[in-house]
Amino acid sequence: MNRHQTLEQTSEQAAGHTPAPSPSAGQGADAYSLVELEKESRMGAMGHESLSREVRRIDLSDFDSRKEEIAEQLWNAATEIGFFQVYNHGIPLEQVRGAFVLADRFFAQPEAVKAQWPLKRNAGWESRAQVRPSTRTPDQKESYQVTLPRMEGLWPSEQELPGFKDGVLAFESACWHVGMRILSCFAYKLGFAPDFFDKAHDPASPGYQSTLRMLHYFGVDAGSLQGQPGIWRAGAHTDFDTLTLLFQRQGQGGLQVLPGKEMESQEWTSVEPADDVITCNIGDMLMRWSDDVLPSNFHRVRCPRADEYLGPRYSIAFFCQANEEAVIEGPQKKYPPITGGDYLRERIMANFTKY
Repeated sequence: MNRHQTLEQTSEQAAGHTPAPSPSAGQGADAYSLVELEKESRMGAMGHESLSREVRRIDLSDFDSRKEEIAEQLWNAATEIGFFQVYNHGIPLEQVRGAFVLADRFFAQPEAVKAQWPLKRNAGWESRAQVRPSTRTPDQKESYQVTLPRMEGLWPSEQELPGFKDGVLAFESACWHVGMRILSCFAYKLGFAPDFFDKAHDPASPGYQSTLRMLHYFGVDAGSLQGQPGIWRAGAHTDFDTLTLLFQRQGQGGLQVLPGKEMESQEWTSVEPADDVITCNIGDMLMRWSDDVLPSNFHRVRCPRADEYLGPRYSIAFFCQANEEAVIEGPQKKYPPITGGDYLRERIMANFTKY
């Protein structure tokens, strides 16, 4: 799941929710997880910024007739950087802006109201609950997460937030369709069937794990966080998922990416937000599914500097995460097969056990 679970969630999941065993559960997954965590634990330094790296923008228009061309562009961007942006993606700008309005309305509620919907198994609301191995300090944000089979009792009522549930469900579905289009290109390049990832992320399954996450990073004043090392809006991390789609608001920057080859030198590149593009990155699941050909690289959200916009920052992420029953195994079988449910549980348990 994208390193977006608290220790309380992990305990609950371990005690009350056991996904179906994978074909080779326990055979090497822990070692794989710990290697990734060792990398992340070294990612807390400020580093320096690179202005020369390009985060490519890829046009998804006329997708069906241009699929092979688009697949080549996505593959090149993903293998070289692990991050890319897409436009003409099919979600109307009005719907994107409407989703941000819904997020604004949700986060504007008093904390006592939001606490009615506490985070459980990657669904619900949390605030300053996420501590990453890279920083060991809480991320300066709150979030509301939607994982469809796990939402019982976690939706605001129509009286509390009219139209919220219907609007969020429509946007979640739109994100899923864009994610599957992009993943179909990676399926083509990896030699999988065109609908391979659609089946592995089937929303009709009770084991569906993909998550829509609304994020609110708290505003700061010029003196509160400036000059305090180790305080981040979101500390450096990779995502647990297959593919991440991120919607950002114009003028609310801070996202930075770090390709793996620059990991030791900590050479970070800022990704400028734009209302009409989706910023995408490869997650750990797809890296494993590709036998490590597609890199899941580090990213973070830094706090603003004194001369920058200091107000709140909002973003919306959609994490394409393999269903609990889906089997993750690359074409070259570099790693033992493991189900999506076991993979996420082992990654989370390793994260919170070691750190």
